[in-house]
Amino acid sequence: MESRFKEAEFATWVGIIVNGLLALMKGVIGWLSGSRALIADAAHSASDVAGSIAVLAGLRTAKKPPDADHPYGHGKAENVATIIVAILLIVVGVEIAISSTKVFVGEMPSAPKGIALVAIIASIIIKEVLFQYKYRLAKKINSSALLAEAWHHRSDALSSIAAFIGVFGAMVGQHFNYPILVYLDPVAGLIVSLIVIKIGFSLAKESSSIMMEQVLDPEKTKPFIRTVSKIEGVKRIDELLARTHGHYIVVDIKVGVDPNLSVEEGHRISKRVKKALLANHSHIKRVFVHINPYQTEGDLNRQERIN
Repeated sequence: MESRFKEAEFATWVGIIVNGLLALMKGVIGWLSGSRALIADAAHSASDVAGSIAVLAGLRTAKKPPDADHPYGHGKAENVATIIVAILLIVVGVEIAISSTKVFVGEMPSAPKGIALVAIIASIIIKEVLFQYKYRLAKKINSSALLAEAWHHRSDALSSIAAFIGVFGAMVGQHFNYPILVYLDPVAGLIVSLIVIKIGFSLAKESSSIMMEQVLDPEKTKPFIRTVSKIEGVKRIDELLARTHGHYIVVDIKVGVDPNLSVEEGHRISKRVKKALLANHSHIKRVFVHINPYQTEGDLNRQERIN
C-alpha cells in the first residue's frame, strides 16, 4: 500500500515540474510569437500544475488509515482531487473559448512567428510521454486521481495538435496571402477549449457517481458472488452491494446460513466470507457481512400459514 502512494506521488511531482516548465515556455513563446493558440495552450498547462497539486493533496489524505471519524478510510480524497481537476479543466476551457472568440470581432490578427511551431511540437511529444507514463501507472495502482491527471496530459497533447494546425495554417495563409487562413490560429484555440471542457465534464461525472455511493454494476460483482458461493456453510447470498471508495472497494453482503447454527458458528462463517473476499480480490479492502437465517420457499409458506 505504501509503495502505491510513493509511486503515485512521484508521478505527480514529475507532472508538476514538467508542466510548470512547459507552461512557462509556451507562455513566453506564445507572447513573443503572437500566437493565441499557444497562449491558450500555456494556460492549459498551467491548469495542469494546479490540478497536480490538488491530486498530490488528495493522495496524501487518501493514504491515511481508517480512524474513528472515517471508519471506511480516506480513499475518497482521491475522488475529491479528481473533481477539482475536472473543475479546473472546465474553467480553463471556458476562458480559452472566450479569449479565442474575441479575435473574430476585432481587427484581422497577424500570423504567429515560426518559433511557435517549435514550442508546440516539443509540447506534443512531452505531454504524450507523460500521458502514457501516468495512464499505465494509474491502471496498475488503480488511482482515479492519477488517471484524471493522465487524461489532463492527453487533453493537453490534443490541444497542442490543434494549436499546431492553427499556427501552421495561419502562417501558410499569411505567406500565400490567404487572409482567411490567418483565423485558423484562434479557431484552433476554440477547438482546444472544447476538448478541455469535454474531458473536464467526463471526469466530473465519473467521480461524482463514486462520491454519491453508486454501487458497482452487477456484472462486476459476479466474481465476488462466485467466491462466496464456494464457502462452506453459505446456503444463499441474499444481497451483495459493492461500491468504490477511492482506490479500493467496500463490500456489504448478506448471506443465508442454517438457522439452527449457534451464534458462534454463524460468526465463523462470516469471517470465512470476509477472508475469502479479501484474499481473492485485491481491490477489496473492507467487507461487512450480515448473517441471515436461511429458509426455503417451503419454510416461508409454512411460516405464513402459522401466522
